[in-house]
Amino acid sequence: MRASAIGINDLDLEPAIGNSDQLCDLSIIIPVMNEEDNIAPLYTELHEVLEEAGLDYEILFIDDGSKDRTLERLRTCCGDDPRVTIIALRRNFGQTAALAAGFRHSRGRVLIPMDADLQNDPHDIPALLARLDAPTRCDIVSGWRKARQDKLWTRRIPSQAANRLIRYATGVSLHDFGCTMKAYRRETLEGVSLYSELHRFLPALAAWNGAKITEMVVNHRPRLHGQTKYGLRRTLKVVLDLVTVKFFGTYMTKPLYFFGKIGLVTMALVVLVMMVAVGQKFGYFGQPQGLNLNNNILVSLAGLLTFFSIQCLAFGLLAELLVRIYHENRGQPPYRIRAIYRCQKNADTTVKSL
Repeated sequence: MRASAIGINDLDLEPAIGNSDQLCDLSIIIPVMNEEDNIAPLYTELHEVLEEAGLDYEILFIDDGSKDRTLERLRTCCGDDPRVTIIALRRNFGQTAALAAGFRHSRGRVLIPMDADLQNDPHDIPALLARLDAPTRCDIVSGWRKARQDKLWTRRIPSQAANRLIRYATGVSLHDFGCTMKAYRRETLEGVSLYSELHRFLPALAAWNGAKITEMVVNHRPRLHGQTKYGLRRTLKVVLDLVTVKFFGTYMTKPLYFFGKIGLVTMALVVLVMMVAVGQKFGYFGQPQGLNLNNNILVSLAGLLTFFSIQCLAFGLLAELLVRIYHENRGQPPYRIRAIYRCQKNADTTVKSL
């Protein structure tokens, strides 16, 4: 049966994450943009690997506003496969938005996103699933492109620098945050919102919610068709998004601590500046003739810093109020529960996973 086009108003907009109805074993989620020459070989290779694994699976292609014949190729190559869902976005919203659409409309107990450029190897999927269910059970298996097949100066070196910065800021020890190919347990993504360019920070966001993460070396192949969508400009976006992620991960429930620290440091600086100004009045710090406080610019600087410190404290209090309104309106507590254990009279411990 040929896949039909679905308008946005016809889609079921109820979030799929956390919905246990009609789940399958695995969802492969693939954002696609201008990859017309890669669609057919990618679908063929995926089909062979997943059929051999014997899993109940689905594949979701999210066309992120392609300008070439990508959508046409998708409908021609795999539109007859009932296990394939094609989501066509109205315009190019970016990889994060495309992944969010895929996560939302998926049905898999395990979610594996991957790139459509054939650089991610579908043969790594069974290994990812095996590592996910290893004796040391984990919630996320992150791919590591150890032998990366990309240009050194424009791709690999900026990526290495960004990964070191993200590791330091988030405290999550992964070598390759930018690798799209990762395996997520479905419940791990509950309550995690994706926007901007935050898809690369998903392991950090999930770790702050208590997820257990491990890493696995995956095969990375050279690009054969099409052009890369990434460049040096993305490095700046990563740095700016890292500031956002760090704030939400550390201070989301206690923003007064963030602004309060800035205010306290500023007040300490005010005291130091005033001590120097008073010392200069009595002939110290390079002013042997003495410098009247009325003529000392340090006094003006201390006044400005005092005003800034008060502003920081006021911003912190306002942020505390906004955070409380945010959590109360969403009806979500500022914590995540992995499981609840209750002892019953005529049975052993009952476990309820959330």
